[in-house]
Amino acid sequence: MRVVSLVPSLTEAIARSAPGALVGATDWCTHPADLDVPRIGGTKNPKLDRIVALAPDLVIANEEENREPDLEALREAGLEVLLTEVRDVPQAFRELARVVEACGAVRPRWLDEAEEAWSALVPPSVRTTAVVPIWRRPWMVLGRDTFAGDVLSRLGVDHVHATHADRYPRIPLEELRAAAPDVVVLPDEPYRFTPDDGPEAFPGLPCALVSGRHLTWYGPSLAEAPRALGEALRAALR
Repeated sequence: MRVVSLVPSLTEAIARSAPGALVGATDWCTHPADLDVPRIGGTKNPKLDRIVALAPDLVIANEEENREPDLEALREAGLEVLLTEVRDVPQAFRELARVVEACGAVRPRWLDEAEEAWSALVPPSVRTTAVVPIWRRPWMVLGRDTFAGDVLSRLGVDHVHATHADRYPRIPLEELRAAAPDVVVLPDEPYRFTPDDGPEAFPGLPCALVSGRHLTWYGPSLAEAPRALGEALRAALR
């Protein structure tokens, strides 16, 4: 199989599961760190001519990460596109199994380990409220029906905007502060929040700086995510 991936987390999953299958990936595909394949632009602005020139048997995409006009153009060029949809953890496992199989690989051990890690979670006795910014200038947060929101919910964290009409609403900073959550969860992607860029906007509120890969990626990182996210949340709430 010759595969081009337009989704960073699925790129990592394919590289781990079907070594040698990838012939192209986006500029944002940072894992594995030693991935050496042609780069075809971003997730939202892929270089379609480069993808076509690579003559892949399959293009892996995601309905949230990638734009439908780009995918339709690839189909019109004669390429097969596998479109994934991931809105919660169980769906992530189903889609990962489908992608691995489509790439001609057997079910990998890391996928079993990831499922085991999440199935072993003990339901928390006390739940925590959170605001989860994903961007600033303007401030944007997790809203309804998101994979990251489901990840947090399974860890005992209920984010304040889970029932908002939008999936990634823009909320004024004053309103975010007024929500008075137990914790503000600040991932390092898509916006790179750091100790010096983010927490200062929420004086008096505990802030958990977390790995965006563990919070938003569906791939091998799912095996580590419950532990890594749990540790970061507990540290912030001490």
